[in-house]
Amino acid sequence: MTSLALPIPPAGAHAITLPCGTALQLLPQRALWWPAARMVMVADVHFGKAATFRRAGQPVPHGTTADNLARLDAVLAATGADHLVFLGDFLHARSGAADALWQQLLPWRQRHAHVAMTLVRGNHDQHAGDPPAALALALVNEPWLPCADAPVLACHHPQAVAGHTVIAGHLHPTLRLRGPARDALRAPCFGWGDGQLVLPAFGAFTGTAPDTLPTRWARFAVLPGRVVAVPGGLS
Repeated sequence: MTSLALPIPPAGAHAITLPCGTALQLLPQRALWWPAARMVMVADVHFGKAATFRRAGQPVPHGTTADNLARLDAVLAATGADHLVFLGDFLHARSGAADALWQQLLPWRQRHAHVAMTLVRGNHDQHAGDPPAALALALVNEPWLPCADAPVLACHHPQAVAGHTVIAGHLHPTLRLRGPARDALRAPCFGWGDGQLVLPAFGAFTGTAPDTLPTRWARFAVLPGRVVAVPGGLS
């Protein structure tokens, strides 16, 4: 890991420290920033999902790929990351991996040619197939050790591995925040417990899943512009 001074945390980030001493930042863009490794992690982008639904005759919105790429741009700009890791489900389905998708992804990748990118294959990637070589993604299977200096494993599926912290996605976790006036808000969240850190789904059209995290885990709600620890008020 670099010995240079660590970057200033992005606005709205929530800091956590793993048992091994690794400092991380949970970002309101639904991403994870590892400053010492200059690495950003995101999970469950599901590129091509909206196109897959439209091909099946479902009236879903256009523009989700552009939204995902714009938010990835924002994360990379805010952190200055040297490495972007996709924690599985980069693609949604083989039917969504069409020329129109690559026509958006390839110019985006070329704009970030200086950033190393790695895909930890997820269950959707296994069915959709690997992205084209022109995207210059390093393709690995879980569990993957992203940094030899820390006992941290990158996975798609949450899982316990003795002596390591596993960073994963797959669950698309959300929680419900309840206010004093009987109002409620459903928010994506990070979950942390039992040696595992689960990221919210990054994709703009991925769906969410409440009640997927063990009740004993710590939760961190993703609110507009900030991430906050939520000690109570859960549904």
